[in-house]
This record gives sequence, structure tokens and C-alpha cells, in this order.
Amino acid sequence: MRPTLRGLLFRASNPRLRLASSPSFHQPRLVRPLLRRPVSTNQQAQPVTSRIVNFFYGATLVLGLGIAYVYVTDTRASVHRYVVIPALRLIYRDPEEAHHAGNHILKSLWDFGIHPRERGDPDSKKDLETEVFGQKLRNPIATSAGIDKHADIPDVLFAIGPAIIEIGGTTPLPQNGNPQPRVFRLTSQQAIINRYGLNSEGADHVAMRLRNRVRKYAQSLGLGHDEVAEKAVLDGIAGVPPGSLTPGKLLAVNIAKNKITPEEDVEAVTNDYVYCVDVLGPYADILVVNVSSPNTPGLRSLQQADKLQHILTGVVNAAHKVERRTRPKVMVKVSPDEDSEEQISGICEAVWASGVDGVIVGNTTNRRPDALPHLRGFSPLEEQHLLETGGFSGPHLFDRTVSLVKKYRKLLVEKPRQPQQPSKARGALEAEAERIKASIQASTGVPPTSNPDPVVASVDTGVVPAHNISGKSDAEKQPLITLPENRFYDQTESEQNQLKSANDILTETDRLAGEKKQLQAIQEALEKLPSRAERDAKDRSEASPHLDSIDQSKVIFATGGITNGKQALEVLNAGANVAMIYTALVYGGVGTISRVKDEMREEMQHQVREKREAREKK
Repeated sequence: MRPTLRGLLFRASNPRLRLASSPSFHQPRLVRPLLRRPVSTNQQAQPVTSRIVNFFYGATLVLGLGIAYVYVTDTRASVHRYVVIPALRLIYRDPEEAHHAGNHILKSLWDFGIHPRERGDPDSKKDLETEVFGQKLRNPIATSAGIDKHADIPDVLFAIGPAIIEIGGTTPLPQNGNPQPRVFRLTSQQAIINRYGLNSEGADHVAMRLRNRVRKYAQSLGLGHDEVAEKAVLDGIAGVPPGSLTPGKLLAVNIAKNKITPEEDVEAVTNDYVYCVDVLGPYADILVVNVSSPNTPGLRSLQQADKLQHILTGVVNAAHKVERRTRPKVMVKVSPDEDSEEQISGICEAVWASGVDGVIVGNTTNRRPDALPHLRGFSPLEEQHLLETGGFSGPHLFDRTVSLVKKYRKLLVEKPRQPQQPSKARGALEAEAERIKASIQASTGVPPTSNPDPVVASVDTGVVPAHNISGKSDAEKQPLITLPENRFYDQTESEQNQLKSANDILTETDRLAGEKKQLQAIQEALEKLPSRAERDAKDRSEASPHLDSIDQSKVIFATGGITNGKQALEVLNAGANVAMIYTALVYGGVGTISRVKDEMREEMQHQVREKREAREKK
């Protein structure tokens, strides 16, 4: 039988293969592998190519994700201002819900380590470095209370660039604040109206969060996670401020009274603030006494000088008792609406008298300013929002903030000089003794015989002994009117003159004798008084703890309407130590602080160039 074409092909490919003589439809087992041999060669070559392609795709993906990560987590990325903030406003019509969502997102990003941060460490150049409360701060920018009410994201806020953040306001007991809705946007004017009413989770809850934060930091240093480790960090073993836990930065805690505490009961109000100091003081670098919120009934009435001094004195004394190596500083936050000369003077007097360390000038205002001409006018909806009750914040407040800072700086740069007022005991004793001695010497021409040592001791001790001014014992009661036994008008003129001279002599003699007895009684009493050394020791033990810093120049933080670097510089040049930002951060996102600092640097360089050019022209 002739071999078929198929058989010849198989024989050519494999000479040793023997085909059956009879036709069969069954193919030998070796046929399939032989037929697939070219395909198998292609499959071996394909993985090499695919690996190169996959590596290229993978590298591109990783590189893209890396670039996206660096970009999105950089505060200078424009996406934060022009994408994230508008998206939140679009998704959450209620500004308060948008605020909560934004804080929740930032907290989650922090937990995963992908939170926004200020990259490049621009503050390392120290061109914006300043000193506040003896601490060198990396820059003079801070965030105001309201951004982080319950201490949820303090570390995230520090990461975006400010040197100081203010959390709160915090009340002793939890309270819900005012009914919702209570926040209203005025987007066209970059402003906000709010009437939160100091909604707070309570001082204990906030203190628990801050305590856990300190213990986590202690654990990261290998100190443990217990009370001993916490105490070590608070006492400065880590070399960082106990509140911020970050070099060159400070944490401020805003405290306020509960709404149910009657403002008429100043003692109860003081106890509210003191409780917050006791609970939150260990975890704060600065305690801010809030007496200026416009959304808590009666709170602003506490800015009256006498009430304010009582409250601030209680807070300062409580701050000095905080169980920590360094005490927290105390500031008071005042309203921009208290702008008369009398009101400002009264507040400053209370600040000096109580020993408070500084003042935060500005808060939201009850007034409704006109629309700014360089921005779009109010929309019909925003005009309705203007009728809502609450505090107004926005760029409209800037000019007033600058004006208030200048007024407060004049009164707080140096304690007003007052005439030397000796103590009541010392002054009364010294004046009485000198008057008696001068009177006796003038009448007799002879200095009174007395031991000078008790007199010196009397001045040194500063204590007035009890004495009877009249020189007569209490038993010798005198009638209100004494009728003369002899009628003066019945006597002759010569008798009248003789009697008058005799009476004058007797009167002068009696007076001198009484004064000598009085001086002798004073001296005898002074001999029984403690020595000067004993009195000084007692004064030191009873002295108010803040007397050492009561005369120091006060620190001023300014908040209200600051939206860019040029305005920040202007308010600092007006006398503020720190410029605080709130509403601009709400509208500008997490990149606002970096933007403001960059604008400050540009403005400073511009001013230097102008001065140089002016000198060259001369």
C-alpha cells in the first residue's frame, strides 16, 4: 500500500516512528506533542515579555500612587482648597455636618498615617520664629477655638503648620448647646454665623482624650503607658511642652461655664472655671478663660471689671496648684463688642490685678457688618441668614481687630503706675506715731522721750496696736453736751480773759499728756509684736503664687478677620504676639496655614526690598 502524504510527513519529522500498515483513525500518542511543539516554544517566550510589561505597569502604578500620596498629603496642594472644600459643601448642606465629616476624615487619615502635613519644614529657616511665654515658637500663627471642640484632632492640626492650636470651648459638664440648625454660611463673603452655644462633651471627657494622647506619646518613647509614664512626660522628661508634645508649639484649652450656672452667682461661675482648670490644666500649655461667647446667655456680663477680676483670680490660683513641674499660662478671651475706652480699661485693670498672663482680643460679634466691596454681594438666602441670631465671623472684622489690638497693647505693655500706697496697718501706724511726735515737739520744743527701737519695730512689723484715740478709758462715759457751771457772759472782761488763758493752758497740757500716753501705749504694744524676719516669713507663706509675674508685660493673641499673610503681619505690627485664624481655615482648607505663612515671607521680603530701594535713592 502506498504511503499517504500524512504518513510521509510524520516519517520525515520522526524517522523512528513506524505507522500501521492498515489505515486507522487512531493517532499515536506521540502525534499530539509533536504537533504542539512549535506552540510550546511560544509559551516559553511569552512569560519573559509579560513580566517586562507587568513590571512596567506595576512600576508606573506605584510611582503614580507615590506621587499622588505626596501631593495629596501636602498642605500646599490646591486640591484641598479647590476640590475638597467645595465637595464637602456640596455633599453636606448643613455646615455643622460638613465640619464633623471633615474632622472625621482627618482623624481617620491620621490613624492610617496618610494625613495632610506641611512638607519641607519651611519653619526650619526660623524667619518667622517668635517668643511667647518664654517659649520659642516656630511661627506666630495659631488656630482659634471651634475647629476642634472636643480634642479629636490636635495632632492633625499641629501637622498642618500652626505653632498654637486652641481646642474647645469646654464646659465642666456635658451640654448640647443650642438647637440645630445653628451654623449658617455666607459663602459670597467668606463669612459664617454660628450660635453653637458652647456644645461640649464635658471637661472629663476631653481630659480623658488628652490623657490618652500623653500616654501614647510616653509609650512611643519607651516609658510605658501608665500613670508614672504620664507624670514623667508632663514634668518635661521628654523635653517638649506637656500640652503640645511638639517642640516649638503650644496647646491651648478654652474653658467656659455651663449654661445652667447663673451668671449672677460669681462664686458658682468661678467654681465652674476652677473645675475645668483642675481637670484640664495638667494637659494644657495655655488655659483660655472664655467670657466672650455671644451664644451663651449672660456670659458676656462676666466681663465687668469686678466680676472678671474675681473669676480670673480664682483661675490663676487654681492654675498654680496644677500638679506639674511648670504651670499652664492663663489668658482671657474678650469680646470685640466691648470696645469703649471704659470697658477696655476695666478689663485691663482686672487682668493686671488678677495676674493673668495675657489676653485674646476678639471673638465673634453680634453686629452685622456691610458686605465687602471686593467680594460678591449677599445672595437672597444669605440676606436671610444675616437675620439669624449668632456670632458673625469673617474678613469684615479685621479692621476692628487691629484697632482693638492697639488699644489693648497700650494698656497691657506695662502696669499702670500708681502712687505708693503703704499697707493699711503700716501706714496708719507710721502716720499716727509721726503725728504725735511732731505735735509734742512743736508744743514743748523738746523731743518726746521714747525708746526709738519700738518705733522702728512698729514700722517694720506694719501692725497697728489697738488703742483708744481719746486717751480715756471706756468707763469714763461723757455726755453728749456738758453745760458750764459758771456762765461766761456774767463775768467781767478781765476775768473772762484770765479764764480763757487758763483754759487754753489746761487744754494744751491735757492734750500733750494724752498724746504721750497714746504714744507710750503704742510703743508697749509694738514690743509684743513679731520681728521683721518672722513677718517676712509669714508674708512669703501667704503670698499669692502669681505675684512674681503680675507686673510682666501681657501677651496678646489677635483673632478676627485674618485671612492672608499681609493681614497677619499687620496685626502683629499693631502689637499682637500671635495671629489666630478660624474662618479662613474653614473656607480655605488644611492648606490655609501654609499659604498664610508663605504670604508673610513674601511680604517681609517685599518690605525689605522697598527699604533697600529707599536707602539707595537717598
